[in-house]
Amino acid sequence: MLQSFKLAIRSIWGNKMRSFLTMLGIIIGVAAVIILVSLVNGYMGSVVESFASMGVNQINVNVTNLSSRSLDVDQMYAFYEEHTDLFDGLSPNVTVSTTIKHGDDSLTSTSVAGRSEQYLEIKDYKLEQGRNLSYADIAARQKVCVIGAYVAQELYGGAEKALGETLKVGGYAFKIVGVAEAQEDDPDQGGTDDFVWLPYSVAVKMSRNANISSYTFTIIDTTKAEECKTQIENYLYEIFKDDDLYRVTAMSEMLDSLNEQIAMMSGMLGGIAGISLLVAGVGVMNIMLVSVTERTREIGIRKSLGADKSVIMRQFVIEAAVTSSLGGLIGILIGCVATTAVGAAVGINATPTPAAIIISFSVSVGIGLLFGYMPASRAANLNPIDALRSE
Repeated sequence: MLQSFKLAIRSIWGNKMRSFLTMLGIIIGVAAVIILVSLVNGYMGSVVESFASMGVNQINVNVTNLSSRSLDVDQMYAFYEEHTDLFDGLSPNVTVSTTIKHGDDSLTSTSVAGRSEQYLEIKDYKLEQGRNLSYADIAARQKVCVIGAYVAQELYGGAEKALGETLKVGGYAFKIVGVAEAQEDDPDQGGTDDFVWLPYSVAVKMSRNANISSYTFTIIDTTKAEECKTQIENYLYEIFKDDDLYRVTAMSEMLDSLNEQIAMMSGMLGGIAGISLLVAGVGVMNIMLVSVTERTREIGIRKSLGADKSVIMRQFVIEAAVTSSLGGLIGILIGCVATTAVGAAVGINATPTPAAIIISFSVSVGIGLLFGYMPASRAANLNPIDALRSE
């Protein structure tokens, strides 16, 4: 075996250009698999991360209230209190379309909405200054608010300066009791830091809606998302008697679906890139067949001196496997470097995955063995007399 390996290495080294051209297809195939799979995983990972930041433990409920069948906030809170073994947070959501002002400055794209005292925890936000909305604020319909970092910076020059100041919301004066920490490195207009939260009881009055149509629950155990969703749907059906009048969306289910699509897409792209490895395998076979033809006389001499069929076959199989393995290693190196460089250029945190590296290298070695077998078999079965006669 060691002698066959030495002969294989000597043959590869003695025909550098031919060996390089044989490896080239393997190098390109392996690098393509690693680059494509890693970039797709990096991009989709960033999508999943931003999606997950919306809250995988959340269930969003939207209802259409009719004059004959409607759901009020007390009913929803009663349901919540009965199922504290499943839920640990609830916030009614009341959107208010309005402009906010401070002095002569105003913001028109700021998200203004009524929330409960639990919404800060639901969003997993922290306060930089002041306090959160309280149940007392909601019960007494106090004109107080919590604002985002962008609003504080644009209208007041910072969180510390904004605390305790007055903010005009739809013509009403609200006292700023809290400022949330920035969620983005550079808070921007219309971003996650551009918001004003009011007590939902005040927002309902401002929006002139008798009933609230949107709620956000947080679940204790995300593995029970389906059970939680079913409980809510059953309760709503008892009230509305029509499942077209409500929609219940579990964020964890959407994330699971997204992850499945990512896995399928990665597999498809890996398969497409893998085709190039098969093409490279055909190239390996062709080059090895040429090598057998060129070395027919050498094979004839070795067989006439007593070399066994298995020895001849082993040499050519090892030669194909070593060539493919070297090509695979070079392809891995190029793929890793290219993935990091391309990822940095397009702003994606793309890192080569161990699975892509292991699979692509294993396939390259397997291709060398598989496609090297036919030429090796042909070499081993050459008639020594005919081989010695060849020029």
